Amino acid sequence: MSDVIDIAPSVAGVRIDLPQPYLLFLGDADDTTYLKTGQGLIDWAPGLCIAEYKCAGAAASLGLPVMRPREAYAAGARGLVLAAASIGGAIRPGWIPCLIEALEAGLDIVSGAHDRLADDPRLKRVAEAEGRRLIDVRSPPPGLPIATGRRRSGRRLLTVGTDCALGKKYTALALTGAFRTRGLAADFRATGQTGIMIAGSGIPIDAVVSDFVAGAAELLSPDADPAHWDVIEGQGSLFHPSYAGVSLGLLHGSQPDVLVLCHAHGRERIVGLTGYPLPSIARAIEVTLDQARLTNPRVRCAGVSLNTVGLRAEEAEAAMAALSIEWGMPVADPMRRGAAFDRLVDACLA
Repeated sequence: MSDVIDIAPSVAGVRIDLPQPYLLFLGDADDTTYLKTGQGLIDWAPGLCIAEYKCAGAAASLGLPVMRPREAYAAGARGLVLAAASIGGAIRPGWIPCLIEALEAGLDIVSGAHDRLADDPRLKRVAEAEGRRLIDVRSPPPGLPIATGRRRSGRRLLTVGTDCALGKKYTALALTGAFRTRGLAADFRATGQTGIMIAGSGIPIDAVVSDFVAGAAELLSPDADPAHWDVIEGQGSLFHPSYAGVSLGLLHGSQPDVLVLCHAHGRERIVGLTGYPLPSIARAIEVTLDQARLTNPRVRCAGVSLNTVGLRAEEAEAAMAALSIEWGMPVADPMRRGAAFDRLVDACLA
């Protein structure tokens, strides 16, 4: 587990009043692969996580105490978070009785799904009767602007990737913590539902109408003191056929001074689209820098954040050392910290 950092950015128009602490709802998941939101909250905001709750027969667990909603409410929980993800971001019909139980126990519901909670008439009816809130984190704020491309003051780092689901959020959180440890003013800027639940603010970039994605990124990281760092959570990948559009808009609107490329050790093909191989690291850096120069001609890549999950400590150290030589830049796994991570932080701030 990483060091926990206090993340409390102040961004006009995108702060969300979330009911904390949380009861994490794991749905009917049988595999922790589908519990990305819950795992992110445990890793980066463990003090907000009271317990877990799931459908009968579900096998997956995040290792928290198991409580039903009324028990969790008595223990201090005030919101139930949908910690499980389903294909397409849907709220599964089998979850509804559990969510109703939570509302009746006094908990608000916080969802990062694409489906809207209030679109289910049963949830809406019970929430209104109980005076509870249905909070859809994946709802962008109204009135988002069109991007202008105007150069903004302050410094910005964006995490980018060779693919999806390989550590862009964790890397941004770890770098924010490292910058603050060194006495720098730094804010984590969340662009996905889990990051928003951790930070309490942000804009869900993948739910923004395409014309406004770059403008949303500009709003998320406004003018700041010249020494201030905004560390922006990346989304998708320029090399992913499904999500490249989101990644490009975020890249242009973020106007990063520094990029950190995220990659999963041993991954060779786009997850879920095996007909598409991942680019080489050199190609990924070349293409991303070329696109980023549209709004910041001085952008540079500081290094590679390497997801080494599944490797033993000595294997991970050997891999990072060898790849750092091969790729000619710092390579580190932010979750392992150590000297390699310190070198990556040094390169970001150089």
